[in-house]
Amino acid sequence: MRMLALGVDHRSAPTAVREALAFEGERRRAGLDALKDNAPDAEFVLLSTCNRVELYAAAEADPPDGEALAAFLARFHDVPVEMLNGHLVARHDEAAVDHLFRVAAGLESLVLGEGQILGQVRDAYKLASDCKAVGPILHHVFQRALRVGKRVREETGLDRGKCSVASVAVDVARAVFDRFEDKAVLVIGAGAMGELTLRHLSALRPGALLVANRDPARAHAVAAPWGGRVTPFDRLDDALAEADVVLSATAAAAPIVTVDRYAWIQRVRGNRLALILDLAVPRDFDERFKDFLDDPAGTNAKLKPGTILTGRIGRSKALAPASFS
Repeated sequence: MRMLALGVDHRSAPTAVREALAFEGERRRAGLDALKDNAPDAEFVLLSTCNRVELYAAAEADPPDGEALAAFLARFHDVPVEMLNGHLVARHDEAAVDHLFRVAAGLESLVLGEGQILGQVRDAYKLASDCKAVGPILHHVFQRALRVGKRVREETGLDRGKCSVASVAVDVARAVFDRFEDKAVLVIGAGAMGELTLRHLSALRPGALLVANRDPARAHAVAAPWGGRVTPFDRLDDALAEADVVLSATAAAAPIVTVDRYAWIQRVRGNRLALILDLAVPRDFDERFKDFLDDPAGTNAKLKPGTILTGRIGRSKALAPASFS
């Protein structure tokens, strides 16, 4: 039995590379189908989240090697294979299994111990099973990984605290603003991440809680339980001008807000402080926002990797019992 885990995450690759390799929506199923067509005797699971894209391959003899899978990723996403050089990380056999266990337990996440990854691993495994891309090897490995992930969270206490990107976003907002009764909070996107974020942000009790989504019915369904106000998506500029905190998590294939567009909005806002947290992959806000938000006038704040990593510090002591040897 041989197994290979190949992929990128927030440590090995910049956002642009992770975005280029992301499998969104039906492309996940299409990717699994293409992998099976290329190697019908191998087993595959494809895990694609905000911060990682990983292929798990197994076979009784030899699964496709790292070079073949790298070529597949480049071909499927229509990017030059050279773009992946130095970013793809390959793990073999026991190292691949150990890595999967750590991923399922949240020990490899940007926010240490975050709660969503176990469900994302479960969903990836289920989809691969539905696509008949999984055989006895990966059935066994992924079922065990799900059990290990749950056990680590229960026995180390990782499941007792705030450990999602959405909950850390609230901590970041509290670090930027002292009060929220006079602030407007905007959530763009009403998918699972947007809904989770909205629930956490409602705890800030802001003066206004806005939701913008392309599907008005979905926006109303997500906003209603938390007293949110729905803004039509074609009036997003108005909502951005009103908002002090913006969290965006849509499934758009390209950025929905450009720097030029927001520069105009910021002038309308009177250049008051804005906290913009972009959780989408691919990103919702133009990549040029890095320079715009780091402007010397200090009129904007952004979510910095160093800031979000403070969510890891309080959990480090819980890791001692977590071992898969």
